[in-house]
Amino acid sequence: MSPRAGNTGTPRTLAFVESPVQLLNVLEWAHVHALQGAAGEPGGGPLASVPSQARRSTTGAAPSAVGELTVVVLSPTDPMTRGQLRRMVDLARDEGYRVRWEEARGGTTAPFHTIGGLAGALRRADRIVMGDPFSRYVQLLLTITRARDLVVVDDGTATMEFVAQLARGERLVRWHRKGGRPGARDLLFAPVSSSARRRLTPRDGRRVEVFSSMPMEDTPQGVTVTANDFSWTRARFGPPRITKGSDMVGTSLVETGVVDGDRYLEAVRTLAKAHGATRYFAHRRESAEKLHRLAAVTGLEIVRPDLPLELIARRGPIGRTILSFPSTVVHTLPLALVGTGVRVAVCDIDPAWLTENASPRAQGFLSGVTGTARDVHRLAAVSAI
Repeated sequence: MSPRAGNTGTPRTLAFVESPVQLLNVLEWAHVHALQGAAGEPGGGPLASVPSQARRSTTGAAPSAVGELTVVVLSPTDPMTRGQLRRMVDLARDEGYRVRWEEARGGTTAPFHTIGGLAGALRRADRIVMGDPFSRYVQLLLTITRARDLVVVDDGTATMEFVAQLARGERLVRWHRKGGRPGARDLLFAPVSSSARRRLTPRDGRRVEVFSSMPMEDTPQGVTVTANDFSWTRARFGPPRITKGSDMVGTSLVETGVVDGDRYLEAVRTLAKAHGATRYFAHRRESAEKLHRLAAVTGLEIVRPDLPLELIARRGPIGRTILSFPSTVVHTLPLALVGTGVRVAVCDIDPAWLTENASPRAQGFLSGVTGTARDVHRLAAVSAI
């Protein structure tokens, strides 16, 4: 008897996440794909209480019940991200899914322990779900698995870039990385990255799915694209109470070296004053020093969300207008808040705000994020800077 047939506790679907948003979108994907594990078998299983949902994609259909789902959290070190991940883990367990928390970055030997401990499950898995195909950790894990079914769930704007790079046959590199020759670490890891790109290219019976709410211009041949409409979020939370004022959404563009800190601070101040914003929902990667300075200069109430913003907004209370700079939320919030009357407004990034270290592709990419957003109100770049 095979291990899969003889051991109902053996995970057949492994999902690897490194951020709260990735875990949220695994839950959205599972909601759409009706992962039930052993629910249909005598005795039930950990997913027995999860209702079956209709598959939304019309191409590359997979079985509606694909075995047990185990979510593996490759925990980061950032305290804010870890806190949000802990809350998301609670929600995943409430839904009946198994969660395995790995201190994947807890010291120099942690990666060896993590990879060694996951090797058996990786080899037995039928399907691998990943939130970040650019992650070197995930790319390394892909060299171990024999799974013929690979899924990339939404990680926001990074998903747009991943699909475009895969379609063009380019090496996998994050959009905000500065152009030019790869560094020593990139060259050292190049064989693993190339292997991951090949694994994520459909061929020889291998199925690749992208589950996303982001617009896809160039879809790689053979890749199934399934729309994420945040149906789990809307079913689980809300509708929210709507306040009369405006709220603002923070961004980590300063922390990633794309936008100048002083320019960003003045843009937030000007935008908040013009639209009567009172609260600033901080991105989990924004530094405490920057947020302290922002509060002092703008008078905004700084809110450190304990869950992804899509869930925070859906739970409410939330402003009638949500102001944002180009980011994932200009695509996701209109979906999560559909029918509520909340307006999402996005302010373009002025090229003068970019740092000298910003990638040459940054301005075009950010403009594309704004330009492809649906159901949002466009605001011109703040001209007072």
